[in-house]
Order: sequence, then C-alpha cells, then structure tokens
Amino acid sequence: MTRQELFEQIKKKNSYLCVGLDTDLTKIPKHLLKLPDPVFEFNKQIIDATHEFAVAYKPNIAFYEALGSKGWESLQKTLDYIPKECFTIADAKRGDIGNTSALYARAFFEQMSFDSITVAPYMGEDSVKPFLEFKDKWVILLALTSNPGNADFQLQETRDGKYFYEEVIVTSLRWTTPDQLMYVVGATQVDKLATIRTIAPDYFFLVPGIGAQGGDLEEGSRVGMNTQCGLLVNSTRAVIYASPKEDFADAARKEAGHIKGQMTEYLDKYLSAI
Repeated sequence: MTRQELFEQIKKKNSYLCVGLDTDLTKIPKHLLKLPDPVFEFNKQIIDATHEFAVAYKPNIAFYEALGSKGWESLQKTLDYIPKECFTIADAKRGDIGNTSALYARAFFEQMSFDSITVAPYMGEDSVKPFLEFKDKWVILLALTSNPGNADFQLQETRDGKYFYEEVIVTSLRWTTPDQLMYVVGATQVDKLATIRTIAPDYFFLVPGIGAQGGDLEEGSRVGMNTQCGLLVNSTRAVIYASPKEDFADAARKEAGHIKGQMTEYLDKYLSAI
C-alpha cells in the first residue's frame, strides 16, 4: 500500500484507527474455546465489527507464535480475512544481521503479504535495509515506545545532548523516504511526540498507548498530525476486550465507533488547521 492510498482510506473513513489483534486464549470469551480455531473466530468477529471504522489492523505476532503451527495458521487466516483496503501491520519487532533480516522480510512481505512490519533499529542500517527493498511495503521503526523501560535506553542523552531516540530518528531519515518508513511513537509521551514531529515532519507515526495506557488522543492528534494526517493510532485492549461475554463483537464495535467519532472531530479540527 502506498502512502497516498493510506491517506485516501483515512479520508474515506474519517478515521486513523488501528485495531491491535493481540488475541489471548485466556482472555477471549469462553464459548469460543469450543470451536476448532477460536483465535481466528474471535479475530473474524472483531474485524466484522470494526472494519467500518479501522484503517489498519496490527496482529502482535507473539500471540500467534506462542501457539505453534496452529497459531501461524490462525494468523494467516486472519490476514486473509482483513479487508484489502485496510493497512496491515506485522507487529514482530524483528531486526538482525542483513541476511537474516532479508529472510524475515520475505516471510512477512512475500509469504504472508503484510503491508508493514515493526523493526528494532538497535543493530543499525544494515539490519533495516533488507526490509526496505520491497515495493510498497513499510518499515515501522521503534523510536519512542510507551513502556516504562523506555528510559533504560531511549531516553538516555548522547554526547551532543540529544536523546538516544532522537539519534535513531535523525540517522534513519537518511535510509529512505516517507513512502516506506514510519516510526513507533508512544502516546504517553505527548511532549516528545511534538518534538519528533518537528524532526520527521512528513512521516507517518504508529502511536500506541491510547486508552488503557493513559495516552490522550486529542493532545496526541493535535501535536502529531501532518498534512496527510500522519498518524495511525492503535487501540487494542479497549476495543477487542471491551466485553468478556458473548456480546464482545458488539461491544468492540461500540468502542471502535466511539474512538472513530473522536478522530473524525480531530481530523476536522487539526488537519484543516495545518
């Protein structure tokens, strides 16, 4: 998917909602466990309930890997079921020496046909470049995450007074264009989100941390938007686990619709002001 195609979906749906599919067998409604593939059935109903509002879906690969070959099968069925107009993110956080990264890229881009993959930048340019060799596929580079441990490395200051995450972004800007590269920027770091937008004005950001983690959607939208919106705001638990009962899909639809309504307001309020 190209950047323009992604922006067209945002405009068409008046939304920049990404729904995380972190499907946990211990959390899904118990009646689904009787089915041959409860993970896929849960995902299918969530997608049916939310695709009107969501422009992207983000399966966290760990939830599927942990189930072995059955989990990979559920993941592929889920990916095949997601509507083609929706942007798909393999939240895999890969990144290794060049030839290994090339194989990861082939796995997620060729074998599974994801639009994008999250990548850890710690090993540097040669570990990221193989993912950038695929046309209309995206790298979503970990920049500033929303977990408490981000202070261990990301918020350490370098010799010239910059934060480490700033160095990651500035360096990676030289590797490719805004047509292939996005950044993960946690919504719990709104002040830093504004700074990152000045460093990377034309790039899309994948923004986790809204809702259960305490991020403020309006403030993040205000400081993070660019002329093509430039945001994919992820919500996982608040949407997919809105209810633990048989009405889980209806509850997910209600929550996704609520978030989408806010996003429509903020698109009108902040995108037009840029």
